[in-house]
Amino acid sequence: MPHHEHPLPVTPVTSGPLHHWFGYYDKFPWDSTGRYLLCLEVDFLDRPPTAEDSVTIHRIDLQEDGRLIPLATTTAWNWQMGTILQWLNSNAQGSPAADRLIIYNSRERDHYVSVLQDVFTGEKRVLPRPVYAVSRDAQFAMTLNFERVADTRPGYGYNGIPDPGKDHPHPADEGIFHLDLQTGDNELVISLDQIVKIEPEASFKEGKHWFNHLLVNQDNSRFIFLHRWTKPQGGWFTRLFTAKPDGSDIVLVNREEMTSHFDYRRPREILAWANQFDAGQHYYVFDDETGERQILGAEVFQTDGHCSYSPDGQWILTDTYPDREHCRTLILYNAARNERIDVGRFYSPPELTGEFRCDLHPRWSRDGRRVCFDSLHEGSRQMYVMDVSEIVSGPAAS
Repeated sequence: MPHHEHPLPVTPVTSGPLHHWFGYYDKFPWDSTGRYLLCLEVDFLDRPPTAEDSVTIHRIDLQEDGRLIPLATTTAWNWQMGTILQWLNSNAQGSPAADRLIIYNSRERDHYVSVLQDVFTGEKRVLPRPVYAVSRDAQFAMTLNFERVADTRPGYGYNGIPDPGKDHPHPADEGIFHLDLQTGDNELVISLDQIVKIEPEASFKEGKHWFNHLLVNQDNSRFIFLHRWTKPQGGWFTRLFTAKPDGSDIVLVNREEMTSHFDYRRPREILAWANQFDAGQHYYVFDDETGERQILGAEVFQTDGHCSYSPDGQWILTDTYPDREHCRTLILYNAARNERIDVGRFYSPPELTGEFRCDLHPRWSRDGRRVCFDSLHEGSRQMYVMDVSEIVSGPAAS
């Protein structure tokens, strides 16, 4: 049974006995200089976190042999998305605070908050709501009720605060919020009660509804969100929407029961693993302005994965869930050439499953020459970096 196979060198940037990871696939763990990586650290890996379990946030100095520099602790975290940790102003061109500020979620008594922190001075500023998707200009964030997600989709919310709308299928005071990162001003822009009134389906009446997986586009003009509701027999249905950050101009992009992972290709084009009743499950590119759709890589992709575009838009990085040998595959795909290159297979112990599984969640460096991923193939949860420059800068990129 192979534990790992990879044609390119893989460098561990953390090590045991403690466990380290970053979180979701749609954020940059690197600062814009490429010197520092962000990571999370805990001393267990085989159970969901309780309300009392804290995680330590570190900055990894790659120029000092991977030295871990502790920054903060928080009890607002999960195994899949961490604590929505990311560099804040590295996304804001020309910002005087670039490469200094990080943002992450935390808990204060009976509510969740987000914290902006200077990694060099330790100075902090607390905002009144947690964040989910930060805008590319670092001016605002779209967020949701993590209490409700913890109840409806364990592993993606936070444990510690009960959902006040737990017994309501679609409350009018829960939903998606716009948060100003400069002032802390925030408002509910799309409620759960509002979304069930858009092209309602018969199954709405029997389900409990929630929002999941927000992402702001490249020019900060729109964002993606998933509307999900439970099935009576278990599992859930999903609809894919986009809207403006103020909650206006809501577009139902995919109503056909299933949408999973996604990324923006362009400000009005979305790559998503989704179902279409007439064509089945594939990676699709949806245009939320024209309503057009196109299948991507039908011959080379048979399964869902955590997909993201390289900074230059030429390559897609994705992965798979475990195969029969319990290995997850790391994949680069050049859409222009319809060329898939498998750059690694990494073993994942089958007993570590469910909400505390370790998906690869591969992420790009800001220059598009390296990728970072989380893995258990050496026995503990750690972060790894692979240099893919010889592939992405080679003939396949032309």
